[in-house]
Amino acid sequence: MPTGRQRGGTLRGVSKPNLARRVAEAAEIALTDHKYVTFIDVVTGLRWLRSRHVDLWRQGRAATLAELAAVDEDRLVTTAALLRDWARAKGLRPVPTPYVSGSRDRSPLRFTTRPEQEAFQVHWLSPELSEARAKRLVERQSKAPDLVVVAPLETWACASCADTGPFLIMEDADAYCLTCADLDHLVFLPAGNAALSRRAKQESGLAAVVVRYNRRRKVYQRHGLLVEEAALIRAEERCLADEDARLRRRERDTVRRAEQDVEYQATMAARIARLFPGCPPERAQEIAEHAGLRGSGRVGRTAAARALDENAITLAVVASVRHLDTDYDRLLMAGVPRTEARERIRDAIDRKLAEWR
Repeated sequence: MPTGRQRGGTLRGVSKPNLARRVAEAAEIALTDHKYVTFIDVVTGLRWLRSRHVDLWRQGRAATLAELAAVDEDRLVTTAALLRDWARAKGLRPVPTPYVSGSRDRSPLRFTTRPEQEAFQVHWLSPELSEARAKRLVERQSKAPDLVVVAPLETWACASCADTGPFLIMEDADAYCLTCADLDHLVFLPAGNAALSRRAKQESGLAAVVVRYNRRRKVYQRHGLLVEEAALIRAEERCLADEDARLRRRERDTVRRAEQDVEYQATMAARIARLFPGCPPERAQEIAEHAGLRGSGRVGRTAAARALDENAITLAVVASVRHLDTDYDRLLMAGVPRTEARERIRDAIDRKLAEWR
């Protein structure tokens, strides 16, 4: 992988005023989404880092965040300063937050090779955030993170015994098997039963979150837990005791989420109508329902779309036009490469967007 310094040259020509605008846009989206902003929110919003890079760093598998970034350290330092200036102008409250890795040694995470790390660690809280929620956020961020164990996709070898296994854990940037890490007495609980997982973790004196990399989505996803066997037995007994109550609660939660989705999709449809007044109302609603489907991973579920960002909403409209108003799907079925197919239909998409505008 090229280093951040090697890849950063393409952005050296970006002017500071332009960078300040881009930082403000990314920060505004994060603030709208969860009522606070972090340096990580901004650099991922600028697409200098992807979530998989942040996951690697949090697992302790990279010495600094900068070495995974698409820009050099100078650019990251400038961005942190611009975020600070923007946040102060907005009246946001700074809360210094420790960043600790999910490795066995719980080592402090470093953003760059420079000694000063404080500028990167601040959470900027909205004045609209209630005191109770602000307190919970500070407590959550100050708590030591879960131990993270990786279920690797590739062949690997333990740095201590040279053996291998289904799981590895990082210590000092080296991979260790569970035996060498003194975790081999734990049992694996697959993801899928949220109540059982939560209670098993509560009952277990030692536990670790197991993650696995999803190549299609390009993110690390929760794969399960490692917990003490006795803790798992106690958790199973607790779950059996209140299964009916949890079933009723899940039904209520399903109804509540459905109501929230209907409201969000209606808001998105109205935003589409404002941006594309020529788009038929029923088509705008169809686009919003498709793009905003919970759990779909589509553009309508991104933070930018939930903030009704114009670019994100336009991408949702373009996706609909691509599949329903052009020959794109037919070209793919005929074996035309995706990039070539998109190039062929570019004019048709532009014409439809112009018509709706």
